Amino acid sequence: MRPSSHHQLPPQASALPLLLLILAVAPPPPATAVGVNWGFAASHPLPAAQVVRDLLLPNSVPRVRLSAASPDALAALAGTGIAVTVGVPNELLRPLAASRKAAAAWVHDNVTRYSPGVLFEYISVGDDPFLLNHGQQFQPFVVRATTNIQQALDDAKLSSKMKVVVPCSSDAYQNASTLPSKAYFRPDVNKTMAELLTFLANHSSPFMIELNPILSFQQRKNVSLDYYLFQLMSRPVSDGHNKYDNYFDASIDALVTALTKAGFGDMNITVGRAGWPTDGAVNATPAIAQSFMTGLVNHLARKPGTPLRPKFVPTETYLYSLLDEDQRSIASGSYERHYGVFTFDGQAKYHVDLGQGPEALKNALDVDYLPSKWCVVDNNKDLSNVSSSFFAACSNADCTALSPGGSCTGIGWPGNVSFAFNSYYQQHDQSEESCSFNGLGLITTVDPSVDNCLFALVIRASAAASFHPTFGILWILVLWFCV
Repeated sequence: MRPSSHHQLPPQASALPLLLLILAVAPPPPATAVGVNWGFAASHPLPAAQVVRDLLLPNSVPRVRLSAASPDALAALAGTGIAVTVGVPNELLRPLAASRKAAAAWVHDNVTRYSPGVLFEYISVGDDPFLLNHGQQFQPFVVRATTNIQQALDDAKLSSKMKVVVPCSSDAYQNASTLPSKAYFRPDVNKTMAELLTFLANHSSPFMIELNPILSFQQRKNVSLDYYLFQLMSRPVSDGHNKYDNYFDASIDALVTALTKAGFGDMNITVGRAGWPTDGAVNATPAIAQSFMTGLVNHLARKPGTPLRPKFVPTETYLYSLLDEDQRSIASGSYERHYGVFTFDGQAKYHVDLGQGPEALKNALDVDYLPSKWCVVDNNKDLSNVSSSFFAACSNADCTALSPGGSCTGIGWPGNVSFAFNSYYQQHDQSEESCSFNGLGLITTVDPSVDNCLFALVIRASAAASFHPTFGILWILVLWFCV
């Protein structure tokens, strides 16, 4: 977005109910077994060493879940004492399922090489491979890939130091009802799920669940936002003798119900994802995100348990997410690129206890931005055909802030065109030709941001910061084909 002095935390009380004010200003209890997700789908990411040095360590983050095995991130985490979960992308499931040698190579390159300097806690196989939208694309390979990774850890004598898990979206067990007692695993995943649950039980591994509360809120129009934000409710959801006053507990008990029906009612649970976005949709704001995240951390610290598991809290809960990622898929919503507690350049959007307690979050320091230049539409030109340039820019850049409810929804025309032009211009490192748009673009040194609609100013690209999971995927695929 822009240098740190331009980032402001959300107003604490002006637009929020009284309880939200209390949550925002009261010192939260210390977070227990809470970590944070760290993804790499960004066009201009902070260098991994800077993320660890400026964000994770100063904010006392105890554990982190990497979306993929970034060599830079793993090297930076070595010796820090931060517990690490490292992810295996869905694209690798098929070759890892087909070849034990490929699994052994992955473990060697991404685990053994960094151990014992990196404190590995979990290997997370797949990225929501049972997601309903995926159909059967990844499901047939999940259990075999997981088994081969486990075997590779056994062979490397590392299996006693870490567990293998598979993150599952809540739609793997949710149904049309809001009642936890009605939950069950989807019929199309039953066979594979039974095999996975048997594997997890045999290795004393937890079930990792991924929660998407804003998507649930959008789908259930009859449930109030208070239910999702841990605010006191006069009418909790009743499920037989059990009562639920928040989405999180209901989601955990829905999973407990599904596990029980499958014969694994005592299995431990880890929450691999729980967060709230700050842009890209109605009700996606920093203030609401702060309410959800603070409510969740406080709720976990109190260890109240759930109606089906009194005094039980998930083994770990990973907040989603550390940083914004402008190249994440927006298949489930434009908000997917705005989950960061921090902006892409490491500036806190709101307060939440990541481990630092009541102190303000520490921001990234000395961020290396590109020069203060932006690309806007030239109002002195004939704009009758500007729509084609607008759509071309948005198809190759990030325009999610222009989505209904987004922070830039209200800037109107031609401000939205300027936003699209600038997004494209910044993603192409401010090259002069990237502000052409058939002569309709104009480079300016005057910041065109309007109120909360911030026109991006990106970080200087560096080879060290430019990791993408595709690199690792290509290596494993080459090995797989050779085998």
